[in-house]
Amino acid sequence: MSPFRLTRTLPEDATDAALRSDVRTGLTGTPKWLPPKWFYDARGSELFERITTLPEYYPTRAEREILVGRAGEIAAATGARTLVELGSGSSEKTRFLLDALTGLRVYVPVDVSESALTGAGRALAAERPGLSVHALIADFTAALELPDTPGPRLLAFLGGTIGNLLPGERAAFLASVRALLAPGDALLLGTDLVKDEEVLVRAYDDAAGVTAAFDKNVLAVVNRELDADFVPDAFDHVALWDAGKEWIEMRLRSRTAQTVKVKALDLAVEFAAGEELRTEVSAKFRKEGVRGELAAAGLDLAHWWTDREGRFALSLSVVR
Repeated sequence: MSPFRLTRTLPEDATDAALRSDVRTGLTGTPKWLPPKWFYDARGSELFERITTLPEYYPTRAEREILVGRAGEIAAATGARTLVELGSGSSEKTRFLLDALTGLRVYVPVDVSESALTGAGRALAAERPGLSVHALIADFTAALELPDTPGPRLLAFLGGTIGNLLPGERAAFLASVRALLAPGDALLLGTDLVKDEEVLVRAYDDAAGVTAAFDKNVLAVVNRELDADFVPDAFDHVALWDAGKEWIEMRLRSRTAQTVKVKALDLAVEFAAGEELRTEVSAKFRKEGVRGELAAAGLDLAHWWTDREGRFALSLSVVR
């Protein structure tokens, strides 16, 4: 059996401290907001897995199509001996890359979830003799230090998750990624593309109501972790396309005027009837926009692949 290592770079209490900070800042802001990372407790992760199978939700299928068709080209272009994956989760899609990267020696999954890292990492190490798995419990939006592994390295950030970052956050993130990479290393980036508004909105407001349950789950997380008294059914799920900013916003709209108490923060939050709490931004991209954002971070777009319908893209930037 190949080795499995788990390294924690987050303090034990970092998640609780971050949740407290985000909830206080977001619920006292104007307009109110909460970051999407708090969707993902056990139930939220289960709901998201269901979302990825819905007929309206195309990104997962489109990205998988590209990975299946282009993994060999990605391997040939990078010759990677180390694969680093940010926000790895279950590492399910990563298996296409692992199969194609015949010279791979080390896989470094990075996630905040210890349970996800341990489950996926141990399974991969057991399945693949000769592959070392060095999992990192870390927040990839903060300062990240990678273990000393053989190059060239391929750093993968899949799923279109970069769209959840605001433009300034994206710029800082891409600059931090570039700082991790040496000549010969590469970045594989998944980006959802601008398309028809109706298609986009349906992907975030499905007929079965799974995304609505996922959106409201953030309130259940705050209730459980910070002793709050949100009533999820007192809010409606809303998905809107902002054509100017070219992003989808998911929001929770208060059905009535209400006061929510967050006891752990000694906080009382007033909601007016119809007032909205933003829970996610999901930016959509165009090729030249991606090229420009990469270039601003010192990365040159070398390859661009889309699915057959042009809904989603993987881009590869190789450091020269």
